[in-house]
Amino acid sequence: MTNNLIIVESPTKARTITRFLDKQYAVKSSMGHIRDLPKTKLGIEIDNGFCPHYQIIPGKKRIVSELKRASSSAEKVIIGTDEDREGEAIAWHIVEAVHIDPQKIERIVFHEITPSAIQHALEKPRSIDMKLVEAQQARRVLDRLVGYKLSPFLWHKIGRRLSAGRVQSVTLRLIVEREEEIEKFQPREYWDITATFVSSGVPNQEWQAKLVERDGKKLKQFDIQDKQTADGVVRLLQDGKWIVSRVETKPRQRNPQPPFITSTLQQEASQRLHFSPKKTMAIAQQLYEGIEIDGNQVGLITYMRTDSTNVASEAQKLARQMLEKWFGAKYIPSQPRVWRTKAKLAQEAHEAIRPTDVKMRPDDIRPSLTEEQYKLYALIWKRFLASQMSSAVYNQTTIDITRDQFLFRAQGRQIVFPGWLALLEERSDEKDQNALPHVSTGDCLVPKEVLPNQHFTEPPPRYTAGTLIKDLEKYGIGRPSTYAPTITTLLGRGYVKQVSGKLYPQKIGRQTNELLTKNFSSIIDIEFTAKMEDSLDEIAVGRADWHKIIKEFYDPFEKTLLHAEQNVERVHHPVRQSDEKCPLCGANLVIREGRWGEFLACSNFPKCRYTRELSQETTDEICEKCGKPMVVKRSRYGKFLACSGYPECKFTKRIQPDARNK
Repeated sequence: MTNNLIIVESPTKARTITRFLDKQYAVKSSMGHIRDLPKTKLGIEIDNGFCPHYQIIPGKKRIVSELKRASSSAEKVIIGTDEDREGEAIAWHIVEAVHIDPQKIERIVFHEITPSAIQHALEKPRSIDMKLVEAQQARRVLDRLVGYKLSPFLWHKIGRRLSAGRVQSVTLRLIVEREEEIEKFQPREYWDITATFVSSGVPNQEWQAKLVERDGKKLKQFDIQDKQTADGVVRLLQDGKWIVSRVETKPRQRNPQPPFITSTLQQEASQRLHFSPKKTMAIAQQLYEGIEIDGNQVGLITYMRTDSTNVASEAQKLARQMLEKWFGAKYIPSQPRVWRTKAKLAQEAHEAIRPTDVKMRPDDIRPSLTEEQYKLYALIWKRFLASQMSSAVYNQTTIDITRDQFLFRAQGRQIVFPGWLALLEERSDEKDQNALPHVSTGDCLVPKEVLPNQHFTEPPPRYTAGTLIKDLEKYGIGRPSTYAPTITTLLGRGYVKQVSGKLYPQKIGRQTNELLTKNFSSIIDIEFTAKMEDSLDEIAVGRADWHKIIKEFYDPFEKTLLHAEQNVERVHHPVRQSDEKCPLCGANLVIREGRWGEFLACSNFPKCRYTRELSQETTDEICEKCGKPMVVKRSRYGKFLACSGYPECKFTKRIQPDARNK
């Protein structure tokens, strides 16, 4: 008979847990958050200690009523939301909104959704951690104050539908400043000299040595700055003996990387799988909550929002057993590897991202997974197992070749024992590099050719989603749960455009960044934002009061905002004439600037509201309603097909593969 109620966030999570428990437990889902600050107003009493006013999220009243009915008849109400600050806050909001009897409440936490983990959690319930709740509440209040105060400022000074945010605006600043650095970059010319040799006894096997010293002095990058100087060096090398002056081979080790945390998973999935951070987290959520395999709902990975590299001893033990079985004893170190967490106060969970059962090999369960689920699971599975394997061992060889006052050097390495590379052998950067021949000190060599090579310094690369997350983590901006939504917001607002994986700031993004950095430099600042994250961490461990943290931020912020509102002039968007006529009223069309860039609009606005994109992509498709050609248009959700007869015909449809002309 059911007499205990477990409440979790997700229906998938609820279904997975239900299969592990007997009938004395009923498992229900809150469908995520059930309370939040109101959307249409600030919802914070600034003069009353920044007291937040929460309300039931529209559409969630039915869920709250169902939870009330279920909890009223239950002996115990067990809250099993995720083990991070947001999960703790959701648990508290459920208790507050549903009005659960405090005597009934138990809070359980688990890193993975497996029978043993759930049973262990049920045996060790705890109370809701109000320090974590307050830390999350402080973040929510802080972000609401910044967003709801700065966004209207942007509307008045630049245009409607813009937004600002404590983390979002600093992230935009990074992207804009990187682009400005690229634009200002002046390349510098430099040359190097390379000698090519042919291995004796091995036809067509060539190896190279690079000029590194002259007259006993190490050559610096710009010591040879032009072709004339480079050609002069090559002429001096035409005659004379090339003598091997040193041969040195040293053993080296390469350790595996630690198991994934949220940021490194997003970076690696971006680089290797070309997944956006949002997509990575959505798929990881599916793997965590449970996939049906052979009729059973199975949680495949541990919790995916974490900044901890800790691994449970049971998981280490099983990984070592399976590695010894699959590869042999020499492929596991004498002691399990323990990884040190880099985060100052790792609070997002207590384990790294790993498979719940390493015996579930990706290829074995591939039929039960989508292709994207398989790729991400394989990435996590291999990374975790590799993190528990022996180091790779290789020989690094250095050959110095002397030609009078010139010293050339060749370096290469050869894998002696692959260790963890046996599992990640597809990584090209870990293979043998520049395999060198066997030579001895005193050997005379004859180069096949000596060539000067021209180079130019390059600007820093544009950010990708992965490299941006890497810098956000390095600077301490945001936390694991904020990376993906921050990037999604920047793209959705039109501040940034993604082309071939690279992030380009758009004009509206540059204007927004310039306005904010000029007038709120102390807030839209990397160091300030990082310190604020540290303060939020202090709240989570009970070493700071959240009201005091918010007040120390808000008082100077309010003064700065008032000064900016009174003294900053509105950014004017010039209207330019075009050569086209409005198809509706015959008036001239003008070029205006909007959220998504420039567009054509009727000069007779607001009497005539005709608009279209500045340059439309035509297609071979015909409108199903009026027979006119369909064109490609853009919205915040991406591209779609629309009738070229708009606004008379408002027919639209999704773009299908090959729908557009190439």
